[in-house]
Amino acid sequence: MSGSGWISTSMPYLTPRAVGDTDAWTEEGAKAGRRGGQRILYAGEVPAPKDVARMLGLTGEPTVVVRRRIIELDGEPTELTDTYYPADIAAGTPLAAGAKIRGGAVTLLAALGHVGVRVVEDVTARPAGAEERAILRLAPAESLLCLARTTYNAADRPIQADVMLMPGGRQQLRYEMGIDSA
Repeated sequence: MSGSGWISTSMPYLTPRAVGDTDAWTEEGAKAGRRGGQRILYAGEVPAPKDVARMLGLTGEPTVVVRRRIIELDGEPTELTDTYYPADIAAGTPLAAGAKIRGGAVTLLAALGHVGVRVVEDVTARPAGAEERAILRLAPAESLLCLARTTYNAADRPIQADVMLMPGGRQQLRYEMGIDSA
């Protein structure tokens, strides 16, 4: 959160963690002397929204597994995140259940044989809808940062799509990139 010096980076959320480790958000908050947490609002199979079907390279009328969560920092909502998985990867696994996953979903995906090696992130901004404003406790004119992330495996198959909505005035995204000198 920019006003409090909070900066979020993507890399910890893309890397599988050691067995028994906590999730990346909880660890990132603790390192900053804060309390990160999440509440799962829904987990299960749903028809894929059109933008998610596109992100995951799915055609027809596909079904996906979604995990909808409110991400919190010190008990305050800081992000509304919907994470989608192709049904053939996630159906019947803990990803489709409402319980928190020890080490996070990326660690479970890796244990299931699905390791991300590349991501594409698109960041946009837009006004919040009434439900988003209520969930994230936004002021009437406060905008959202929208981060849409697709994670691909070594075969370049999309294995996860995240749609993250964050209060624009309370979040800062930080990107670090290597530059190929070839």
